Amino acid sequence: MLSACAVAPTSSNVYRTSQTQNEQSVRMGVVESVREVLIDKGQSGVGTAAGAALGGIAAGSSIGKGNGSLAAGIIGAVAGGMIGQSVESNMNNRKGFEITVRLDNGEMKAITQDADELFRAGDRVRLLSNGRTTRVTH
Repeated sequence: MLSACAVAPTSSNVYRTSQTQNEQSVRMGVVESVREVLIDKGQSGVGTAAGAALGGIAAGSSIGKGNGSLAAGIIGAVAGGMIGQSVESNMNNRKGFEITVRLDNGEMKAITQDADELFRAGDRVRLLSNGRTTRVTH
């Protein structure tokens, strides 16, 4: 269940072990523009499930008896699930940059990655590509 929480990094500064010692092509260019974006890592459902379980237990055990307790537990589970989903969603969103680069050959490329390195229009940058992913670095 915890593995569902794992997300692949989208930072230009983070490499997974499988990405090391692999050749990458390097292209040089100049940053044309940088736009802030939100990177949505998706939801695993863990927040919803945990919130529902906790809400149902807390409300069901502390309110009423019999059918009243059951109704309170259902309402608590629904409310807890909604809160848990919201918390997970907020935790899984990251600030990112959409970086538009004019390559030395005149081509324009746009790459989105985590906002962990500052880029400005006019910066000379490298695009590192392995055929599947591309990173922008200084």
